[in-house]
Formats: sequence, structure tokens, C-alpha cells
Amino acid sequence: MRDAAAFIRASTAWTAPALVPEIGLHLATEITPIWQATEEFLAESGIAPPYWAFAWPGSIALARHVLDHPESVRGRRVMDFAAGSGLAAIAAAKAGAARVTAVEIDPVAGAAIGLNAAANGVAVEIVIGDATGTAPAQDLILCGDVCYEKPMTAHIWPWLQRCAATAEVWIADPGRAYVPRAGLAEFARRTVPTLHELESRSARETVLYRIAGA
Repeated sequence: MRDAAAFIRASTAWTAPALVPEIGLHLATEITPIWQATEEFLAESGIAPPYWAFAWPGSIALARHVLDHPESVRGRRVMDFAAGSGLAAIAAAKAGAARVTAVEIDPVAGAAIGLNAAANGVAVEIVIGDATGTAPAQDLILCGDVCYEKPMTAHIWPWLQRCAATAEVWIADPGRAYVPRAGLAEFARRTVPTLHELESRSARETVLYRIAGA
């Protein structure tokens, strides 16, 4: 793979996501150009969308909550699962988490998280791969908007429930169709401004839940 960091810098703009002015990220300003550019960069067609290039409402809601309630992460080991841009991970680090790990399956996302964390002056460990076969060592797992497809939900949900037996697991849901409703306890909600090109609306009501253990 060519220099992912150079590609990310050239394909994005440095900006603060909605509701989180404390954090800057390398974000795309349009959808089609970043998708096409990513396919060209990887010399592949039909790749997964570059989710890392957007601040999704789930991650925004998690980041805002963590920054507003630093006691929720202070001194704890935190995982940002399917981290995308790393927004929630960076917020946790800024709020005083003892150790923050961002888990992603996309290596370009991992490069973006590294750039974003460094630019925000925080340390985030980056793990590339499918974490669902492992037992987490974290105290708190943050999941921002991870149930957007049925196969994805079926793959990760049993693991998240197992994790909830030994760790606190939060999921931020902006109204996705595939979020299981059993075993969820709401603890916060926030209206998050969104890009109309991504969500076909200007805002999404995003609910933060704790997941009960299996």
C-alpha cells in the first residue's frame, strides 16, 4: 500500500465535527470524490466505503457525552470499537482515560486515526482486525453507530453481549433499523446535525444505551 497518511491529508480537510469543537479531524467534504479517490488509492473497485472520512452521529454523540462527563472514562481502559475516524477514542483520551484503544478492520482508517490522534495531542493504541473473537481487556467499550447493516449486527452483537459481562458497553444509535432492542438501557440522547448527503436529513436523534451482558 502506498503512503496512506499522504493520501488522507490530500483527500480531506482538517475540521471540527458538529458539536465537538474541541477536536479536529481529517474529514471528507463530499462523498463521491473520497469514495472514488479511495478506490484509486487502493487500486480496487467495490471496496467498503471510507467510513473513516466522516464524523457519524453515533461517534459525535459518544464524544460529546464523554467530554461533558469526563468522570465516566477517567482512569479507565477504553476501547473505541469500529472506530472510524477515532473521534470517540480521542475524546476519551482527552477526558482522562488511562489507556485508549481504537479497533478497526480498515487499515486506512487506522492510518486516519493515527493522524487524528497525533494532531489532537493524545495517545491512542490502534488495532487493525476483527476483535470479535477476542476477550476484551478494557473497562469500557464505546460503539458508535455500528448496527447499520444486518450482517454486521449479526456478527458483532453476540460478542458485544459477552463483553458486557465483564465490561461496560455503550452503543450510540441514531435510529438504525438493525439495533436489537432487548437488553438496552438508555442513559442519554442528543440531536446531532448530519450531512444531508449521508443521512438524507439535517439531524438525527441519537440515543446512548448500555448493553446488558449475555
